[in-house]
Amino acid sequence: MAEAADFQGTSPSPARRWLRRTGALLAGAPLLAGLFQLPAAPTADAAGQTSAQQASGSRTVSVAVDSLTPSAPTEGDTLTVAGTVTNNGKQAVTDAHVDLRVGPELTTRSAIDSAAKRTGYFPGADGTEIDDAYRQEFAKLTPGVAQRFSISVPVDELDLGESGVYQLGVALSGETSAQSWDQVLGIQRTFLPWQPEAADTTTKTTFLWPLISTAHMTAETGSNEQQTPVFLDDDLAKEISPGGRLQQLVSLGRDLDVTWVIDPDLLASVDAMARGYRVRSDGDTIRGGTHQAVAKQWLADLQKAVADKEVVALPYGDPDLASLAHNGTNVTGSLSRLKEATDVVANTVETILHVKPNTDFAWPVDGAVDPSIVKVATSAGADKVIARSDSLEETGGLSYTPSAARPIGGGTTAVVADARLSTAFQGDLTKASTTTLSVQRFLAQSLALNLQTNQQRSIVVAPQRMPTASQARAMAEAITALQSGGWSESQNLSAAAKAKPDPGATRKVPTASDYPSSLRKQELPRTAFEQIARTQAKLDGFRVILTDQSRVVTPFGRAINREMSTSWRGRATEAQNYRDGVEDYLDSLAEGVTLIDKSETKLSGRSATIPVTVQNNLVQDVDHLFLRLTSTSPTRLAIGGRAYAEQPVTVSGGHSQSVKFATSANANGRVTVKAQLFTEDGKPYGMPVYFDVKVTEITATVMLVIGGGVLLLVLAGFRMYTQRKRAAARQAEEDRPDTADDDAERAQNPEGPTERLKEESGPRPGAGAPEQPSDPVPDTPAESADPSGTGERVDR
Repeated sequence: MAEAADFQGTSPSPARRWLRRTGALLAGAPLLAGLFQLPAAPTADAAGQTSAQQASGSRTVSVAVDSLTPSAPTEGDTLTVAGTVTNNGKQAVTDAHVDLRVGPELTTRSAIDSAAKRTGYFPGADGTEIDDAYRQEFAKLTPGVAQRFSISVPVDELDLGESGVYQLGVALSGETSAQSWDQVLGIQRTFLPWQPEAADTTTKTTFLWPLISTAHMTAETGSNEQQTPVFLDDDLAKEISPGGRLQQLVSLGRDLDVTWVIDPDLLASVDAMARGYRVRSDGDTIRGGTHQAVAKQWLADLQKAVADKEVVALPYGDPDLASLAHNGTNVTGSLSRLKEATDVVANTVETILHVKPNTDFAWPVDGAVDPSIVKVATSAGADKVIARSDSLEETGGLSYTPSAARPIGGGTTAVVADARLSTAFQGDLTKASTTTLSVQRFLAQSLALNLQTNQQRSIVVAPQRMPTASQARAMAEAITALQSGGWSESQNLSAAAKAKPDPGATRKVPTASDYPSSLRKQELPRTAFEQIARTQAKLDGFRVILTDQSRVVTPFGRAINREMSTSWRGRATEAQNYRDGVEDYLDSLAEGVTLIDKSETKLSGRSATIPVTVQNNLVQDVDHLFLRLTSTSPTRLAIGGRAYAEQPVTVSGGHSQSVKFATSANANGRVTVKAQLFTEDGKPYGMPVYFDVKVTEITATVMLVIGGGVLLLVLAGFRMYTQRKRAAARQAEEDRPDTADDDAERAQNPEGPTERLKEESGPRPGAGAPEQPSDPVPDTPAESADPSGTGERVDR
């Protein structure tokens, strides 16, 4: 970025101060001129330590500045610098002391960058010791042993001039056995922003405070009415627990004047935890979640923190706009899913946080834009794109940093965040020394920006999407110092976007070829969007048969939104596993409504009924389905008089339903039949079931034989029935009480009943002829008149 190169001189000061500062500048001027043209030296690590090979000369001792208070001093303050010194050499350092050195005023932002990169001591450029009264002495520094120091000095003793950014060096001087003279053996540079009085023109600064996480919820829900969600792991609980990353962001942001930028998926995930959740662990094992109380507390704290702040809501799941623009727009339905992810935002955020979010902003990764990204970003309704100055670079030769807002055509406003300020808190900030250096550099860049011109500007700071807890603490420290520094005032993002654009600021969006290759390598591939489209198509086909679509559409729709998340960058394997998990679970649900396999069916006759069973293993009822039964040989076996027939199907949850089809056979043999479910729009649902029907035709002769056999069986049965009935009657007659009648009959008829029976029976054939002595004797005995036994055949 073009900047003013003019040296802003100091204000008139006492002669002693003027001579000291002028002498230091003159002595260091030739060296500085050469330094600014040399390649940047390797940056020391956060604590200023060097390797054993570099531990020589002014790099023998590493100096770490753990704290510098106040970060932006004013007149009357006392500056306190504390930290540690560590001898990285092989020899002990004797007669050592730590002192402070004020270097030249840094009048440009690029000069601050150059000073931050330098290592080692440069006479003149690093200034001289302010006063030997403000030093801490060490008799001996043993190799490898860190020793603490703390130096306090009144700001008035620093000989600072007008408002500006000054280099502050913390140096360790001493002797070694090899070099027995006093010399600087280590130095750490930092920056001292000096604004003794409130600036006439302040910078309006917008600091985005992002609440974004990775995807945690799956599409899976419990089979109960509460639809208990299943999480990939319990990592989100760690983030929102005390000391966790997200808990720190909420706790710190509550007291800061910032604009909250929130992914609604994070809110929905924590809200789901608060209501009860389950966690997948050890493969297919699912256990109950135990952090409901933590989730409720985090949401309550967040509601208080954002109560009077601006909340900017990203599309649900924080979709990767660049990946979508470069690899997804040619896949059908990708843009419609972005629109859906935007439409659910307001209701989600307002329901959980009780604030109305701003949904007008889109935020591509690292603020890198090209025409296709801008087009996609605004396709879902956003009309403002958060870019960054290292993407939308200034080409007009401005000598200052322009305001963030600028129109880029089509009714779209690019809100260009300052790259230097936005990247000030990246890297490992777990050490106090690295945090201190980051905070001081951030404040120095902010003050230098304000001093560029008397024109008031609106500047936006858009840090990394998911800062760590230590990065969040450094950011909070810097914002607190900035808000009390006297050269900046807070402003929300909406106000920054509405600020009057600088007429000289660039408005040309860089081409696709200018998009950083490092970011392009991390994008979701086209195959990812193709899989997303396939999953969506399966969901659309499944939902039409459900009586309560929301139980499936909502969890799967949100899971599909997460599949496009920016958080998958650099995690290609995890992204693929998540997409596979969503698709596989959807397949398992859809397969819960299926046809039961059938074995071979035999039909004896010209017509019969064939049952086909539909099984519903889902919790809810299914409807709007049709079962079609098709004969592969309708000339031999017809279904309902045709080649096929279909019937509507409704199956209750957890039940099965048999559907019966009338068939007619025209010939013997085996016929294959196909059963297939269809939706109302005629699309096949699930896999078909094939089974064979074996038809056996019955002839007329066979029917007669069978009929005769049946008739004989009926007659035999009737005869047996009548015989048994007669026998029962005779038995009843014999069992009657007749003793008295028999005595009377014997009195009247002494010959006995036999003779009486003969008389009553009348004459028999041949009985009228007189019996002759010559008649032969009968060769057969006389027929008995007694009744036959039961079941006995009687011949007459």
